[in-house]
Amino acid sequence: MELYTDAHWMGEALKQAKIAFEEGEIPVGAVMVCRNRIIAKAYNQTEKLTDVTAHAEILALTAASNALGAKYLPECKLYVTLEPCVMCAGACFWAQLGELHFAASDPQRGYNTISQPLLHPKTKVFQGLMETDATRLLNDFFKNLRN
Repeated sequence: MELYTDAHWMGEALKQAKIAFEEGEIPVGAVMVCRNRIIAKAYNQTEKLTDVTAHAEILALTAASNALGAKYLPECKLYVTLEPCVMCAGACFWAQLGELHFAASDPQRGYNTISQPLLHPKTKVFQGLMETDATRLLNDFFKNLRN
């Protein structure tokens, strides 16, 4: 079985973000990986579903839980193009997510803006992989929105 790198998985999350961009959604994409394979893919769908909770991370967590038949995901890695918000970090906490990898920081709404720890203590966090690509996609989306 071929082992993929974190960059490969984040690239898959970026593909999901591009789908969101093309559909007029805030371009955030996520993939959930378990045992070196993608078990869930998602992108923001808050407009499409008229649901404020339809963030890429929430949709990926739900799909991963369904795929594994389990609510806890300690063996899973979530790759997401933007730092999770407080809601999504809380969901990652309750899922006991194994690893969180995010590309771009969100200094306005990211979970790191809160002083209390929001992730499960055993969750390993990695940030910054493909940050430039993810940030460019977000900036292009909001620039197009303003024009």
